[in-house]
Amino acid sequence: MPAENRERNKQFVLIDLLKGGAAQLIVLHHLAFYGPMSDHARLLLPALVDWLYDHARIAVQVFLVVGGFLAAKSLSPDGLPGMKHPLQLIQRRYLKLAPPFIAAMLLAVLASAWAGSWMRHDSISPPPTLVQLGAHALLLHGVLGIESLSAGAWYVAIDVQLYALLTLLAWFSGRLGGQPRPWLMPGLVAVGVAASLLHFNRDADWDVWAPYFFGSYGLGALAWWASDPGRRPRALALLLAALLLLPGVALLLDFRSRIALALAVACLLFLFGRRRPASRAGSGLAVIHYTGKISFSVFLVHFPVCLLVNAAFARFVPEQAHAQAVGMLVAWIASLLAGAAFFRWVETPLGDVFSRPRSVVDGTVSVPAVTRPRHSAR
Repeated sequence: MPAENRERNKQFVLIDLLKGGAAQLIVLHHLAFYGPMSDHARLLLPALVDWLYDHARIAVQVFLVVGGFLAAKSLSPDGLPGMKHPLQLIQRRYLKLAPPFIAAMLLAVLASAWAGSWMRHDSISPPPTLVQLGAHALLLHGVLGIESLSAGAWYVAIDVQLYALLTLLAWFSGRLGGQPRPWLMPGLVAVGVAASLLHFNRDADWDVWAPYFFGSYGLGALAWWASDPGRRPRALALLLAALLLLPGVALLLDFRSRIALALAVACLLFLFGRRRPASRAGSGLAVIHYTGKISFSVFLVHFPVCLLVNAAFARFVPEQAHAQAVGMLVAWIASLLAGAAFFRWVETPLGDVFSRPRSVVDGTVSVPAVTRPRHSAR
């Protein structure tokens, strides 16, 4: 393994662990939420299936916080204001995420058509219109109120919105003129976190826009800046106050489990996000790194894979609890294998085609998911 890859593995092992673990919960959540296999398998383990159905979706908060952590690292690693070409950075973010997303949506369309020949279920989408396809290609399906072609499709659009918002904050803070103000960028993010947690995140009508999610994303950014070992004590105290008190007050006013999880993940990243594992970490580290690396691809393709397995088991396998539980296991494993294949033969080649200059490094996408209409952990 090249030295630079070893260093990346060592630095990002916690992030890979968080992303890989959260991605599995999202896949299992969708397996529980979109039957019919889970409807039959629930007879065996009702408590587990119900928990996956009702609560596993908030794992999306892991991706939001990690996304903010990595975006702060790339856009403003020291928390200093300034950004020369914000629109170019936003465009590169779009070109990083949109091409594989569009490819996955086409797979979802094909999977729905195929599954529809084997079963009738409300998880199967009707044939898409040109307007629907265009809205997805532009990542505008959520704000236009157009039905998603796949579970979790909303998150890619929100990721681009959040990255754009943080980029514009960095640009705006540098345009205020005068001497550099090291407190300005973190201060603007803290204000954004407060506005999100105390207002926007409490109103579901905002759940197709970045301000609804910026509380979690901004906590990740604050965790990056606070974890800087060279940070002065006074600045560290202010960052920790924002990191802990803002969500604390928000939870006291209106407890939301998703925000409590976001706070826990942000604290974990503050404490261990920059830690490097021992040099002889062995194959376990390689597995963790790989699951984190393919997590976006798993997120993109798992729903059409699960849909096809559901349809196959509905058509060809008896409606017996143990057999349908095996189907859920098959769908889970198939989702991971399909994600690995998609990463190798779709996401990576498309990334090479739309590659950006080495001088610009943007944050690693945080996978997520959840369901289509307002069911998810929004």
